[in-house]
Formats: sequence, C-alpha cells, structure tokens
Amino acid sequence: MQAFRTPPRWLLLTVATVGFAVNFWAWALLSPLAPRFQAALDLTATQQALVVAVPVVVGSLGRIPVGALTDRFGGRVMFPIISLATVVPVLYLGLSGYASLTGLLVGGFFLGIGGSVFAVGVPFVNAWFPPERRGFALGIFGAGMGGTAISALTTVRLVDAGSMRTPFLITAGVLVLYAVTSVLVLRDAPDRPVPTQKFAARLAATVRLPVTWQAAAVYAVAFGGYVAFSVYLPAYLKTAYGLTQADAANRMAGFVLLAVVMRPTGGWLSDRFGGVRVLSGAFAVVAVGAFVQAFTPPLMPLGTVAFLAMAAALGAGSGATFALVAVMAPANQVGSVTGVVGAAGGLGGFVPPLVMGALYEAYESYAIGLALLALVALGAMTLTVTALASTARTRGRVRNA
Repeated sequence: MQAFRTPPRWLLLTVATVGFAVNFWAWALLSPLAPRFQAALDLTATQQALVVAVPVVVGSLGRIPVGALTDRFGGRVMFPIISLATVVPVLYLGLSGYASLTGLLVGGFFLGIGGSVFAVGVPFVNAWFPPERRGFALGIFGAGMGGTAISALTTVRLVDAGSMRTPFLITAGVLVLYAVTSVLVLRDAPDRPVPTQKFAARLAATVRLPVTWQAAAVYAVAFGGYVAFSVYLPAYLKTAYGLTQADAANRMAGFVLLAVVMRPTGGWLSDRFGGVRVLSGAFAVVAVGAFVQAFTPPLMPLGTVAFLAMAAALGAGSGATFALVAVMAPANQVGSVTGVVGAAGGLGGFVPPLVMGALYEAYESYAIGLALLALVALGAMTLTVTALASTARTRGRVRNA
C-alpha cells in the first residue's frame, strides 16, 4: 500500500508529461481545421486567424492564475481539474460549436484552459526532484509540448476517416481517461512548501522577483520563437522556396520534432554546465541561423542546416529557461513564476508571424524580419549574460552561472 501511495518519481514525471501532451493535443485542435472552417463558414482571413488565436491567448494568460493555484493546491488536484474542465469545450466544439463562428470563438475561449496545464506540471515536477536533476526532469516534462504535433498529424485525418466530431470525441475520451489516471497515480511531494498568502499578494510578490521578468523575457524569445516557426514555417517555405504544402508541412514537423527532443537535452546540459551558459549559447546559435537565413540561401543544404540549428537551439533554450527557474525561484513560488513565464512564452509566439507577414507585404522579402530575429536573439543573449547571470549569482544556487 505504501508503494501505491508514493509511486517512483519517474512514474510521476511520466504521468505529468502525458497530461501535458494530452491537454496540449486538445488545446491545438482548432488550428489544423482552420482552412476547413474558413471554407465552410466563409470566414475572412482575420476571422480565421482569430479562431486559431483565441485558445492560444487564453491558454497563455491562464497559466498565471493556474500556476498560483498549483502552488496552493498541488498538481494532484490541478491536473485532473484542468483535464476535466477541458473536456467541456472539446465536446461543445465537436458536437455543435464548429458550425458557426460564434461557436468556434466561444468554444475556443474555454479550450484555452487546456493550454494552462504547463503551469501545473512545472511546480509539480520541481518539488519531486533535487536541484541537480531538475533541469533534465523539467526538460522531459517540457517535451509534452509535442502534444501539438499529435493534433497536427491526426486531426484532419480523423475528420476524413469519420466526421468533424471524430477528433473531438476521441480527445475528450482521452482527457477523461487521463483525469482518472492522474487521480489514482499522482501524489504531491510530501515536503512541498504551501503558500499561505492570498492570490493577489502572491502574484504581486512574484512579479517583483527579478527572475520572473528576466525569465519571462528570454522565454518569450526561446519558446515564442519555437511557436512562431511552428505556425509560420510552412507559409515561409511555400513562399520563399516554392515548396508544396505537403513538403512544407513535413519540414515543419521535422523542425518541431527536433525542438521537442532538444528541450530535455537543454535541461540536462543546464544541470551539468549551468543554465546561463546553455541559454546564452542557444541564443547565439539562433542569431547566426537567422542572419544566414536572411539571405535566403539554397534550401539544401545551408537553409536546412540553419533552420534545424535554430530548432535545436530554441528547444534547448526553452529547457534551460525552466532549469534556471527551478533553482532560482523560491520553492513556494515556482508555480506562480512558471505561470508568468509560461504566459510570456505563449504570447511571444504571436509577434514574429505578424511582423514577418507585415514586412513581407510591405517589401516582398523576409530578409528584414529574419534580420530582426537575429537582433532579438542577440538582445536575449545579452540579457542572459548580464541581468540573468547576476540574479543567478545572487541566488547562489546555480552552478557555473
């Protein structure tokens, strides 16, 4: 009975990672179907973009209160609550919401709940692992962001094989199954600190922490860059290189897969060499890759190498960011800090596609947009080696900072 009450920490990490992936799968259901909604409902380009954007924005901002609630109530409570709450909009969208723009927007708003699950898993995993192993553990958990790839690869196929309801019903069933599993398996670390302050006071204290805004800034570039490329890369490849939609989508999938694999690698490297070093090195790679790609080199081999290098760096940088958060944030505020930082990363993914699209419309070239990305990466690297490194040294808890 004791073994059941306290499962091995790696089992807990696995279940948490699966929960992250399943909820992200649900969170990303509308994006693959956006072209079909546009054709069926005669949506404008702006309306189509809004359908895709609403759940992402809500899911990103929702991480702030969800992270604070996780600090208070623990992951064992919050994982099943978030999963079951996400079932409601998934079923609504699958049964009737998909038939109108209003239904899509209302359903998409509440679908954003699934995107907040990231702020549940980080403090949960953080409490179970010692400081010297948190980077790797959080990196493995972060690989659950690959749930968006599950949606991208299966949603349209499931609609073609069944009906519009099929992917939503299947996802809802998986969410319910996961919620039950999480209740049976997950246990919070017995020594996790529980805050006693009210939510508003805790949030104010979190925002005042230097690590919060510093990590939010770099995560907006690292994870935001990953999100941006995931969304915009197919359009870029079709326009800049004349690839077919299928070829562009396959290359985007490779980009996403490499970034997902590199996230735990970035956490592991941070455990060994220090998060500041890994993060600054990742931004240096992104800066070089973006600068090279600004000249639109031949796709094979130089362009492909540039994009894959950026994918690896953005994934490693995302893992390194939360390796730093895990050891720099006060133990009873990890969830709150994660919520703010996670929100910044999610929202950071929207700016680059908008900028790239506007610049291409104005100049019929992506060069300026990619050059700006190189400058932003250099700025993030500078922030990492100055302000973030100083905060890490002050905390005295980050090795090789």
